[in-house]
Amino acid sequence: MSLPTSSAIALHINGDDHELIVDYRTSLLDVLRERLGLTGTKKGCDHGQCGACTVLTNGRRTLSCLRLAVTAEGCDITTIEGLADGERLHPVQQAFLDLDGYQCGYCTPGQICSAVAVLDEQAAGWPSAVTRDVRPEAGQPILNADEIRERMSGNLCRCGAYVSIVKAIARAARQGGEDPIAEAWGSG
Repeated sequence: MSLPTSSAIALHINGDDHELIVDYRTSLLDVLRERLGLTGTKKGCDHGQCGACTVLTNGRRTLSCLRLAVTAEGCDITTIEGLADGERLHPVQQAFLDLDGYQCGYCTPGQICSAVAVLDEQAAGWPSAVTRDVRPEAGQPILNADEIRERMSGNLCRCGAYVSIVKAIARAARQGGEDPIAEAWGSG
């Protein structure tokens, strides 16, 4: 008797429910792109090393090339296609557009999904490897250029748009007032 190799799953993606029969070995990335036509999420290295396939699962970053689709059942999944509010871009998307946080654009969806999570992580007070004071009473880490670079280090850009990516994330993080990294570069 052979064991089954697939099952029916229900995925909640960008606010919509999808019921599919998938092979247990199918990655979330392949379901998104090949089965659901959500091609904004890119397949880069297919080994979890470049970040091009980053999506949000329950608000946290997920490398969709490494996650099996069957393990995402019951999760709230957001892809680049689900970030905008109708015709209004998410603030991170708008900042990337305004500040040229992309060149060829291939890595941009993963960069943007990671940046959205970075802002949420920082707002929740999560430290990074470069956070100077990690004590809970220190509050939110200051989102300077070093913090942004460290938090985004899992997303590669072969074109080298890093300066604009960091500036775009800083702009999206700004809650009125000064740009948190303008001092570091001497410009706003």
